[in-house]
Amino acid sequence: MEVPMPLLPLVHRFFETDPVAAAHSLETMEEEECALVLKVLPAPLLAEAFRYLQPQQAAVLLKDAPPELLESVVANLEPQQGAYILLSLPQETRTVFLDYLPEKAKREIQELLTYPENSAGRIMTTEFLAFHTEVKVRDAIQRIRTLANQKAPASYTYVVDRENHLEGVINMRDLLVASGEETLGSIMRKGVFAVDCFMDREEVANQLTKRRFFAVPVTDQEQRLLGIIKADQLLGDIQQEATEDIQKLFGAGGDERVFSPIAFSLRKRLPWLHVNLATAFLAAAVVGLFEGIIAKITVLAVFLPVVAGQGGNAGIQTLAVVMRGLVMREIAPHRVWPLLRKEAVIGILNGITIGVVTGAVAWLWHGKAALGVVIGLAMIVNLLAAGLAGAAIPLSMKAMGLDPAQSSGIVLTTVTDVVGFFSFLGFAVLFQSLLV
Repeated sequence: MEVPMPLLPLVHRFFETDPVAAAHSLETMEEEECALVLKVLPAPLLAEAFRYLQPQQAAVLLKDAPPELLESVVANLEPQQGAYILLSLPQETRTVFLDYLPEKAKREIQELLTYPENSAGRIMTTEFLAFHTEVKVRDAIQRIRTLANQKAPASYTYVVDRENHLEGVINMRDLLVASGEETLGSIMRKGVFAVDCFMDREEVANQLTKRRFFAVPVTDQEQRLLGIIKADQLLGDIQQEATEDIQKLFGAGGDERVFSPIAFSLRKRLPWLHVNLATAFLAAAVVGLFEGIIAKITVLAVFLPVVAGQGGNAGIQTLAVVMRGLVMREIAPHRVWPLLRKEAVIGILNGITIGVVTGAVAWLWHGKAALGVVIGLAMIVNLLAAGLAGAAIPLSMKAMGLDPAQSSGIVLTTVTDVVGFFSFLGFAVLFQSLLV
């Protein structure tokens, strides 16, 4: 298929006098037709029209473009548009695209594309459908039909202006009942909900759940459309992050997998095992302070793991609840102290309940009421400490800018072991005359 020679001057004139309309025409044409136009028109003329293409469409046309066209387009782009086009290009074309960029433009584009880890910009996809406001309904319908035949990814259809600002979204019913000559700008639904490219992905998940959308557009600070995030894709990312957090919680690397190489697994685990070893020596040192009383009343050694174990379990319960609250953004700064007070009360009540049961068992087992009192009091102190530590550790790590999931469990068990041993053996010293 070729452009008839009598029509070539008209096409040339069309691109020369109205590059905006020419860009909109390219957006509604088949890829083969677009490739034919790119083949017959001069590169500088096409480059002017490329300035008004939506980035995704520009990337589709550039992936197989001749070098002279790619060079002309790159030289004619604003850094912002260049960044958005680069995001949509396949990996092999990105290298060529970057080679044509001057160093200053490369630096500007790199800055635009530096999204924080776990931000919406990092997880968005550029596979979405968007038209300019001036595109006619009949052209949009034809394009959508073509894409449907090609099994293009299903999503909402968005409307953007000449600078790629998000203007609206198309309702399929509105599109089908509208006149073919109407523009999309006249039938689109405005006030589209979008997320900022720097928004944390967990907040994006909250918003998608609340609004029951299956996709949400991602925009920059000036409301330019960058991409979309699909709910099913986001769910997979959140599940992966949750499993990483569980691994971090207990000192394994978040990026370690079941069949990771042995050397890699060792590098991820050994540093935290050394930290755990240091904390174990700290707990052992506390026990060492009371060697005399343990030697004198050996039954105390039997109950040391009971006190420490219950404290660890209670602390992990609190830690799990608080970690979920942080993930779901339920803990505002003004609610930190009420949370700590709540966990302190729960710790005391749990301590009294478990302390009474454990004390009664100890009393019946060894026939000494004083032993039951000692272990009961130790349970109250340790479960209070466990509740406070389980809440305070992740909150403190987050306040310091650290990952609250990073081995919080190791720090927590250190606190409960040290407090449990010290309180139990300390009370034993106070009541030793009744225990002997």
